[in-house]
Amino acid sequence: MTIIVHHLNHSRSQRILWLLEELNLSYEICHHARDAVTNLAPEALLKMHPLGKSPLIEDDGKMIFESGAIVEYLCERHNGAHLVPARGTDAHIRYLEFMHFAEGSAMTPILLNLYTARLGDAAAPLHPRINQQLESHFAFMEDQLKATGWFVGDSLTGADIMMSFPAEAAVKMGRAANLPNLTAFVEKIHARQAYQAALQKGGPYAYA
Repeated sequence: MTIIVHHLNHSRSQRILWLLEELNLSYEICHHARDAVTNLAPEALLKMHPLGKSPLIEDDGKMIFESGAIVEYLCERHNGAHLVPARGTDAHIRYLEFMHFAEGSAMTPILLNLYTARLGDAAAPLHPRINQQLESHFAFMEDQLKATGWFVGDSLTGADIMMSFPAEAAVKMGRAANLPNLTAFVEKIHARQAYQAALQKGGPYAYA
């Protein structure tokens, strides 16, 4: 049964397409377009999940949501063991840390910055704290990248798939000019054949 990805343009679901390409899996894309005025996901996604968010995948009769859960599922069920360090190792602990950091710690200031940008002067009191958090999180990411260019080990892991979006956001926001490791990471993943294949199939993506 072919995997179906409910994919939203300019969104974090792009990294799920990338993972599917890395795993050389067959999949179909159900495209969903953001509202041109509000930039919000369409109501069609609400028919798929109560929160109306992407990514969602359908596989073998199951609907799976949340990027991290999808990455874990695909690696476990679809021959992605090479993208996950062995359980019980220090590398696996680090892998888990960055799997959760990507959507937990890193995305909080990114989203706050995005939402408050729509408030104009009303958000001014929040800007110093948000800016400090963006700088500290991106600096942490810069320092945590290994000499190999990856976040966990000597090669690509699921954690790097997850970390791709906050890293791309740092570059897109113009906050990576003095972060050479993070900039190189983004350039490295964008150059991968699987990433480019996913980009071609996924459509518009403002972070590439």
